[in-house]
Amino acid sequence: MQKAIATLYQKLNTMKVEQIYTGCLAHAAYYIENNGEAAVFDPLRETSPYIQRAQKDNAKIKYIFETHFHADFVSGHIDLAKETGASIVYGPGAKPGFEARIAADGQLFKVGNIFVKAIHTPGHTMESTTYLLIDEDGTEHGIVTGDTLFIGDVGRPDLAQHVVEDLSQEKLASLLFDSLRNKILPLDDKLIVYPGHGAGSACGKKMSKETTDTLGHQKQTNYALNPALTRENFIREILTGLVPPPAYFPQNVLMNIKGYKNIDAVLKQGTRALSVDAFEAAANETNALIIDTRHADTFAQGFIPNAINIGIDGSFATWVGTLIPDVKQEILIVADKGREEEIITRLARVGYDNALGYLDGGFEAWKKAGKETDEIRWVNVERLSEIMSAEEINILDVRKKSEYDSEHMINAVNAPLDFINDAMQVINSDKTYYVHCAGGYRSMTFISILRSRGYTNLVNVKGGFSLIKESRLFPVTDYVCPTTLL
Repeated sequence: MQKAIATLYQKLNTMKVEQIYTGCLAHAAYYIENNGEAAVFDPLRETSPYIQRAQKDNAKIKYIFETHFHADFVSGHIDLAKETGASIVYGPGAKPGFEARIAADGQLFKVGNIFVKAIHTPGHTMESTTYLLIDEDGTEHGIVTGDTLFIGDVGRPDLAQHVVEDLSQEKLASLLFDSLRNKILPLDDKLIVYPGHGAGSACGKKMSKETTDTLGHQKQTNYALNPALTRENFIREILTGLVPPPAYFPQNVLMNIKGYKNIDAVLKQGTRALSVDAFEAAANETNALIIDTRHADTFAQGFIPNAINIGIDGSFATWVGTLIPDVKQEILIVADKGREEEIITRLARVGYDNALGYLDGGFEAWKKAGKETDEIRWVNVERLSEIMSAEEINILDVRKKSEYDSEHMINAVNAPLDFINDAMQVINSDKTYYVHCAGGYRSMTFISILRSRGYTNLVNVKGGFSLIKESRLFPVTDYVCPTTLL
């Protein structure tokens, strides 16, 4: 399993700083080491990558620094602390349901011969804290900013209100304005910014694809750091264009605050191989949802009735969290051989700990056993063009509204996968719809979910909008049509 798709390694004097970036969540954890002691910032659920990294340096993990109570993933802080003896550190005001050190604003923590300084920067959440890295010679090197400051953006201030009743997004935005103006902007331009997320994360709206930068360059280019912005303009700017967060976000926050199952127990349960009969019995006797993680094209050719397709080779965990509202949902897995542990791990990262097991032998075993199967109709772009020439058809574009607004097929109706329950209320189950996304991943997920709910007249457009545009067989416009469902 490929844990991190990009890694940044730097060594200044004798301080090591490593960014461990996980693309499917657009998440960055950090590892620092000096003189045999190490610290980890915002670790993911699985602990082995951080333990193995420290072992490589023959170092002991002394601290696990959390920038805030995360909403988009379940952190591995509790298990990592138990396995290493490290202290968990949160910023001022944090009230975790487990043993942790609550830092004071400005408090220093020694790691080997270097220091980590806690700087309280509320706004994304009340306890949000930025950590300043100070080298052996006293040189300030960089800031681990969590969701306070991204490259090109700042953390959205509307998430904590879903957990704490007396907060509002306006109050948090105002606090973030103060944190940026009074705590971040006065820092040295040469500091390297180490953010918690990159482009693709739902924790911001304008994040860059770059995952580090200098603070000086961010002061010049990041809209939220523009000194000309008044408090009122800042609040309006960062609140404009926010879409509702995925339903799993508040649940992940509570897991990070209160605690969660041991990751080893989650993996043991989820990686149980179930025979065809045992799998069928579990599907019939529980409320388990069958998630088929194979490629969309493979899924279309045959699948277990009522299974939904969320491919593992994509933003799997994020889509699970977006489309399955309850993290306690029981899940049965259909997977390509050898990828079962990866799937259970990625589910656990976003708090879905109730996988009951996977189908031993995969879909081929199910088919060989003579069990009932289903399939999805599809057309390529050439065939779609032929059909459109002969008759009027209904086209659903299930990309995000921002993608649709940028460019879309004329007369296509926007029904974003993100808000599939709203789209379902508008679609006529008696009509045939040709469904596309950007490349085919989301459209198959969309169709499989609606098919499990009785919508049988949905046809997938293979290759999606990228091939539609490339073919030049269809009129495409950047004008926003008034045919938007949501």
